[in-house]
Amino acid sequence: MQNPRLTIIVPCYNEEAVLPKSAHILDGILTDLIQHKQVNAASKLLFVDDGSQDKTWKLIKSLEKQYSTVTGLKFSRNFGHQNALMAGMQVASPTAEIVITIDADLQDDPQVIPEMVARYRAGSDIVLGVRNDRSSDSLFKRWTADGFYRLMKRIGVQLVPNHADFRLLSQRAVQALLTYEETNLFLRGIVPRLGFPTTKLYYHRQPRFAGVSKYPLRKMVAFAFDGITSFSIAPIKVILLFGMVISGGSLMMMLYALIQGLLGTATSGWSSLMTSLWFLGGMQLIGISIVGEYVGKIFAEVKHRPRYIIETDDYTATQQPAIVNSQRVHG
Repeated sequence: MQNPRLTIIVPCYNEEAVLPKSAHILDGILTDLIQHKQVNAASKLLFVDDGSQDKTWKLIKSLEKQYSTVTGLKFSRNFGHQNALMAGMQVASPTAEIVITIDADLQDDPQVIPEMVARYRAGSDIVLGVRNDRSSDSLFKRWTADGFYRLMKRIGVQLVPNHADFRLLSQRAVQALLTYEETNLFLRGIVPRLGFPTTKLYYHRQPRFAGVSKYPLRKMVAFAFDGITSFSIAPIKVILLFGMVISGGSLMMMLYALIQGLLGTATSGWSSLMTSLWFLGGMQLIGISIVGEYVGKIFAEVKHRPRYIIETDDYTATQQPAIVNSQRVHG
Protein backbone atom coordinates (compact mmCIF):
# COMPACT_ATOMS: atom_id res chain seq x y z
CA MET A 1 0.00 0.00 0.00
CA GLN A 2 1.36 3.41 -0.99
CA ASN A 3 1.49 6.09 1.67
CA PRO A 4 -2.08 7.46 1.80
CA ARG A 5 -2.77 11.16 1.72
CA LEU A 6 -4.36 12.18 5.03
CA THR A 7 -6.44 15.25 5.81
CA ILE A 8 -7.21 15.96 9.47
CA ILE A 9 -10.42 18.02 9.60
CA VAL A 10 -10.90 20.30 12.61
CA PRO A 11 -14.22 22.19 12.92
CA CYS A 12 -13.81 25.51 14.74
CA TYR A 13 -16.31 27.88 16.30
CA ASN A 14 -14.87 30.66 18.47
CA GLU A 15 -11.75 28.61 19.23
CA GLU A 16 -9.09 31.32 19.40
CA ALA A 17 -8.13 30.18 22.93
CA VAL A 18 -7.20 26.66 21.84
CA LEU A 19 -6.12 26.97 18.20
CA PRO A 20 -2.39 27.78 18.65
CA LYS A 21 -1.79 24.79 20.94
CA SER A 22 -4.07 22.48 18.94
CA ALA A 23 -2.31 23.35 15.68
CA HIS A 24 1.09 22.78 17.27
CA ILE A 25 0.10 19.33 18.59
CA LEU A 26 -1.62 18.19 15.41
CA ASP A 27 1.18 19.47 13.18
CA GLY A 28 3.68 17.53 15.28
CA ILE A 29 1.66 14.33 14.95
CA LEU A 30 1.12 14.77 11.21
CA THR A 31 4.78 15.66 10.58
CA ASP A 32 5.87 12.56 12.49
CA LEU A 33 3.56 10.39 10.38
CA ILE A 34 5.02 11.92 7.22
CA GLN A 35 8.60 11.41 8.38
CA HIS A 36 7.91 7.75 9.20
CA LYS A 37 6.28 7.35 5.76
CA GLN A 38 2.94 6.33 7.23
CA VAL A 39 1.13 9.03 5.23
CA ASN A 40 1.86 11.05 2.12
CA ALA A 41 3.98 14.20 2.33
CA ALA A 42 1.05 16.17 0.86
CA SER A 43 -1.13 15.43 3.91
CA LYS A 44 -2.83 18.45 5.50
CA LEU A 45 -4.57 19.89 8.53
CA LEU A 46 -7.85 21.51 7.51
CA PHE A 47 -9.36 23.96 10.00
CA VAL A 48 -13.01 24.74 9.15
CA ASP A 49 -14.16 28.08 10.58
CA ASP A 50 -17.88 27.72 11.22
CA GLY A 51 -18.70 31.44 11.20
CA SER A 52 -16.72 32.31 14.34
CA GLN A 53 -17.26 35.69 15.99
CA ASP A 54 -13.78 35.93 17.50
CA LYS A 55 -10.30 35.87 15.92
CA THR A 56 -10.45 32.23 14.86
CA TRP A 57 -10.10 32.91 11.12
CA LYS A 58 -7.26 35.38 11.61
CA LEU A 59 -5.48 32.75 13.66
CA ILE A 60 -6.01 30.14 10.98
CA LYS A 61 -4.50 32.48 8.37
CA SER A 62 -1.56 33.08 10.68
CA LEU A 63 -1.12 29.34 11.27
CA GLU A 64 -1.05 28.75 7.50
CA LYS A 65 2.10 30.88 7.36
CA GLN A 66 3.60 29.21 10.43
CA TYR A 67 2.96 25.57 9.45
CA SER A 68 3.19 24.14 5.95
CA THR A 69 0.59 21.51 6.83
CA VAL A 70 -2.16 23.95 7.83
CA THR A 71 -4.96 25.07 5.50
CA GLY A 72 -8.29 26.74 6.20
CA LEU A 73 -11.90 26.80 5.10
CA LYS A 74 -14.26 29.63 6.10
CA PHE A 75 -18.06 29.60 6.14
CA SER A 76 -19.97 32.77 5.29
CA ARG A 77 -21.81 32.37 8.63
CA ASN A 78 -22.43 29.78 11.32
CA PHE A 79 -23.93 26.60 9.81
CA GLY A 80 -23.27 24.17 12.66
CA HIS A 81 -20.73 21.59 13.76
CA GLN A 82 -22.07 18.70 11.65
CA ASN A 83 -22.10 20.81 8.49
CA ALA A 84 -18.53 21.92 9.19
CA LEU A 85 -17.48 18.28 9.28
CA MET A 86 -19.31 17.52 6.03
CA ALA A 87 -17.81 20.56 4.29
CA GLY A 88 -14.31 19.52 5.30
CA MET A 89 -14.87 16.00 4.01
CA GLN A 90 -16.40 17.18 0.74
CA VAL A 91 -13.53 19.53 0.02
CA ALA A 92 -10.87 16.96 1.01
CA SER A 93 -12.39 13.83 -0.54
CA PRO A 94 -11.12 14.18 -4.14
CA THR A 95 -7.47 14.13 -3.06
CA ALA A 96 -7.35 12.57 0.42
CA GLU A 97 -7.32 8.77 0.68
CA ILE A 98 -8.24 9.09 4.35
CA VAL A 99 -9.71 11.80 6.56
CA ILE A 100 -9.76 12.11 10.34
CA THR A 101 -12.19 14.41 12.11
CA ILE A 102 -11.41 15.78 15.57
CA ASP A 103 -12.66 18.74 17.61
CA ALA A 104 -10.37 21.74 18.11
CA ASP A 105 -10.24 21.41 21.92
CA LEU A 106 -8.38 18.07 21.55
CA GLN A 107 -10.29 16.47 24.40
CA ASP A 108 -10.39 13.49 22.06
CA ASP A 109 -6.84 12.18 22.38
CA PRO A 110 -4.91 13.10 19.18
CA GLN A 111 -2.07 10.76 20.21
CA VAL A 112 -4.12 7.80 18.94
CA ILE A 113 -4.18 9.20 15.39
CA PRO A 114 -1.12 7.10 14.35
CA GLU A 115 -2.93 3.98 15.55
CA MET A 116 -5.99 5.04 13.51
CA VAL A 117 -3.81 5.22 10.42
CA ALA A 118 -2.33 1.81 11.26
CA ARG A 119 -5.84 0.34 11.53
CA TYR A 120 -6.65 1.80 8.10
CA ARG A 121 -3.51 0.30 6.61
CA ALA A 122 -4.56 -3.03 8.14
CA GLY A 123 -7.83 -2.94 6.20
CA SER A 124 -10.38 -0.83 8.11
CA ASP A 125 -12.35 1.78 6.17
CA ILE A 126 -13.78 3.27 9.36
CA VAL A 127 -11.98 3.65 12.68
CA LEU A 128 -14.17 5.00 15.49
CA GLY A 129 -12.60 6.75 18.44
CA VAL A 130 -14.48 5.55 21.53
CA ARG A 131 -14.06 6.85 25.07
CA ASN A 132 -13.00 4.12 27.49
CA ASP A 133 -14.74 5.82 30.42
CA ARG A 134 -16.75 8.92 31.36
CA SER A 135 -15.06 9.64 34.67
CA SER A 136 -14.28 13.20 33.59
CA ASP A 137 -18.00 13.96 33.21
CA SER A 138 -20.38 15.03 35.93
CA LEU A 139 -22.76 12.45 37.39
CA PHE A 140 -25.67 14.15 35.65
CA LYS A 141 -23.95 14.06 32.25
CA ARG A 142 -22.98 10.40 32.67
CA TRP A 143 -26.53 9.49 33.63
CA THR A 144 -28.13 11.39 30.75
CA ALA A 145 -25.59 10.05 28.21
CA ASP A 146 -26.20 6.45 29.27
CA GLY A 147 -29.94 7.03 29.13
CA PHE A 148 -29.66 8.51 25.63
CA TYR A 149 -27.69 5.55 24.27
CA ARG A 150 -30.11 3.07 25.84
CA LEU A 151 -33.05 4.94 24.35
CA MET A 152 -31.50 5.07 20.88
CA LYS A 153 -30.77 1.34 20.99
CA ARG A 154 -34.32 0.62 22.12
CA ILE A 155 -35.86 2.50 19.19
CA GLY A 156 -33.56 0.77 16.70
CA VAL A 157 -30.95 3.45 15.96
CA GLN A 158 -27.43 2.10 15.42
CA LEU A 159 -25.16 4.17 17.64
CA VAL A 160 -21.76 3.34 19.11
CA PRO A 161 -21.89 4.29 22.82
CA ASN A 162 -19.34 6.92 23.89
CA HIS A 163 -18.36 7.70 20.30
CA ALA A 164 -18.77 11.31 19.17
CA ASP A 165 -17.17 12.70 16.00
CA PHE A 166 -13.58 11.51 16.42
CA ARG A 167 -13.14 9.05 13.58
CA LEU A 168 -11.14 8.00 10.53
CA LEU A 169 -12.88 7.43 7.20
CA SER A 170 -11.42 6.04 4.00
CA GLN A 171 -12.03 7.82 0.72
CA ARG A 172 -14.75 5.38 -0.33
CA ALA A 173 -16.44 5.71 3.06
CA VAL A 174 -16.44 9.50 2.69
CA GLN A 175 -17.85 9.27 -0.82
CA ALA A 176 -20.65 7.03 0.48
CA LEU A 177 -21.31 9.43 3.36
CA LEU A 178 -21.57 12.37 0.98
CA THR A 179 -24.48 10.69 -0.82
CA TYR A 180 -26.59 11.32 2.29
CA GLU A 181 -28.17 14.64 1.35
CA GLU A 182 -30.42 15.32 4.32
CA THR A 183 -30.33 18.78 5.86
CA ASN A 184 -30.74 17.50 9.41
CA LEU A 185 -27.40 15.77 9.89
CA PHE A 186 -26.64 13.34 12.70
CA LEU A 187 -23.35 11.78 11.65
CA ARG A 188 -23.10 9.51 14.69
CA GLY A 189 -26.17 7.70 13.39
CA ILE A 190 -25.25 7.76 9.69
CA VAL A 191 -21.65 6.49 9.85
CA PRO A 192 -22.52 3.08 11.40
CA ARG A 193 -24.97 2.56 8.51
CA LEU A 194 -22.25 2.77 5.85
CA GLY A 195 -21.35 -0.88 6.39
CA PHE A 196 -17.64 -0.80 5.49
CA PRO A 197 -15.06 -2.68 7.63
CA THR A 198 -15.04 -0.89 10.97
CA THR A 199 -12.95 -1.05 14.12
CA LYS A 200 -13.16 0.75 17.46
CA LEU A 201 -10.18 2.45 19.03
CA TYR A 202 -10.53 3.21 22.74
CA TYR A 203 -8.92 6.26 24.34
CA HIS A 204 -9.07 8.36 27.50
CA ARG A 205 -10.77 11.71 27.06
CA GLN A 206 -8.70 14.68 28.18
CA PRO A 207 -9.92 17.78 30.06
CA ARG A 208 -10.35 20.91 27.96
CA PHE A 209 -7.14 22.95 28.34
CA ALA A 210 -8.65 26.32 27.35
CA GLY A 211 -11.87 27.98 26.23
CA VAL A 212 -15.40 26.80 26.98
CA SER A 213 -17.56 23.98 25.67
CA LYS A 214 -19.67 24.82 22.62
CA TYR A 215 -22.29 22.26 23.71
CA PRO A 216 -24.05 23.43 26.89
CA LEU A 217 -27.00 21.44 28.23
CA ARG A 218 -29.52 23.21 25.99
CA LYS A 219 -27.61 22.34 22.83
CA MET A 220 -26.95 18.79 24.00
CA VAL A 221 -30.67 18.21 24.56
CA ALA A 222 -31.50 19.70 21.15
CA PHE A 223 -28.80 17.60 19.48
CA ALA A 224 -30.08 14.42 21.15
CA PHE A 225 -33.68 15.15 20.13
CA ASP A 226 -32.53 15.88 16.59
CA GLY A 227 -30.80 12.51 16.52
CA ILE A 228 -33.92 10.72 17.69
CA THR A 229 -36.27 12.40 15.23
CA SER A 230 -33.82 12.02 12.33
CA PHE A 231 -33.76 8.23 12.57
CA SER A 232 -37.00 7.08 14.17
CA ILE A 233 -40.72 7.82 14.37
CA ALA A 234 -40.81 6.29 17.85
CA PRO A 235 -41.98 9.58 19.50
CA ILE A 236 -45.09 9.56 17.30
CA LYS A 237 -45.73 5.94 18.26
CA VAL A 238 -45.40 6.90 21.94
CA ILE A 239 -48.02 9.62 21.42
CA LEU A 240 -50.32 7.02 19.83
CA LEU A 241 -49.82 4.72 22.81
CA PHE A 242 -50.56 7.51 25.29
CA GLY A 243 -53.65 8.44 23.29
CA MET A 244 -54.92 4.87 23.41
CA VAL A 245 -54.27 4.61 27.15
CA ILE A 246 -55.98 7.93 27.87
CA SER A 247 -58.93 7.04 25.64
CA GLY A 248 -59.32 3.74 27.46
CA GLY A 249 -59.15 5.50 30.80
CA SER A 250 -61.76 8.03 29.64
CA LEU A 251 -64.17 5.27 28.66
CA MET A 252 -63.78 3.70 32.06
CA MET A 253 -64.43 7.03 33.75
CA MET A 254 -67.53 7.57 31.60
CA LEU A 255 -68.82 4.14 32.63
CA TYR A 256 -68.08 4.94 36.28
CA ALA A 257 -69.90 8.30 36.03
CA LEU A 258 -72.90 6.64 34.37
CA ILE A 259 -73.15 4.04 37.13
CA GLN A 260 -72.83 6.73 39.80
CA GLY A 261 -75.58 8.73 38.11
CA LEU A 262 -77.92 5.77 37.96
CA LEU A 263 -77.30 5.07 41.64
CA GLY A 264 -77.92 8.70 42.52
CA THR A 265 -74.54 9.10 44.24
CA ALA A 266 -72.83 11.41 41.76
CA THR A 267 -71.04 14.40 43.28
CA SER A 268 -69.46 17.43 41.66
CA GLY A 269 -65.66 17.24 41.37
CA TRP A 270 -64.10 20.50 40.25
CA SER A 271 -60.53 19.43 41.13
CA SER A 272 -60.69 16.15 39.23
CA LEU A 273 -62.28 17.90 36.24
CA MET A 274 -59.62 20.62 36.06
CA THR A 275 -56.83 18.09 36.57
CA SER A 276 -58.14 16.03 33.66
CA LEU A 277 -58.45 19.10 31.44
CA TRP A 278 -54.89 20.28 32.20
CA PHE A 279 -53.51 16.78 31.67
CA LEU A 280 -55.26 16.24 28.36
CA GLY A 281 -54.40 19.76 27.21
CA GLY A 282 -50.74 19.19 28.01
CA MET A 283 -50.71 15.86 26.18
CA GLN A 284 -52.27 17.47 23.13
CA LEU A 285 -49.68 20.23 23.07
CA ILE A 286 -46.85 17.71 23.40
CA GLY A 287 -48.33 15.62 20.61
CA ILE A 288 -48.74 18.61 18.31
CA SER A 289 -45.18 19.75 19.07
CA ILE A 290 -43.63 16.38 18.26
CA VAL A 291 -45.60 16.00 15.05
CA GLY A 292 -44.65 19.60 14.22
CA GLU A 293 -41.00 18.71 14.66
CA TYR A 294 -41.28 16.05 11.98
CA VAL A 295 -43.25 18.36 9.69
CA GLY A 296 -40.59 21.03 10.18
CA LYS A 297 -37.86 18.56 9.21
CA ILE A 298 -39.77 17.64 6.07
CA PHE A 299 -40.18 21.35 5.27
CA ALA A 300 -36.43 21.91 5.63
CA GLU A 301 -35.56 18.88 3.49
CA VAL A 302 -37.86 19.55 0.55
CA LYS A 303 -36.50 23.07 0.02
CA HIS A 304 -33.10 21.58 -0.90
CA ARG A 305 -31.19 24.60 0.32
CA PRO A 306 -27.39 24.25 0.58
CA ARG A 307 -26.20 22.97 3.95
CA TYR A 308 -23.40 25.51 4.01
CA ILE A 309 -21.82 28.30 1.98
CA ILE A 310 -18.04 28.56 1.74
CA GLU A 311 -16.63 32.07 1.76
CA THR A 312 -12.92 31.22 1.58
CA ASP A 313 -11.31 27.91 0.60
CA ASP A 314 -7.57 27.80 1.10
CA TYR A 315 -7.46 23.99 0.97
CA THR A 316 -8.28 23.53 -2.72
CA ALA A 317 -5.87 26.34 -3.58
CA THR A 318 -3.05 24.02 -2.48
CA GLN A 319 -4.30 21.13 -4.64
CA GLN A 320 -4.16 20.46 -8.35
CA PRO A 321 -6.01 22.96 -10.63
CA ALA A 322 -8.44 20.26 -11.80
CA ILE A 323 -9.45 19.69 -8.22
CA VAL A 324 -10.11 23.38 -7.61
CA ASN A 325 -12.69 23.42 -10.42
CA SER A 326 -14.53 20.42 -8.97
CA GLN A 327 -15.20 21.95 -5.56
CA ARG A 328 -17.91 24.46 -6.24
CA VAL A 329 -20.87 22.39 -5.07
CA HIS A 330 -21.49 22.81 -1.35
CA GLY A 331 -24.05 20.24 -0.33
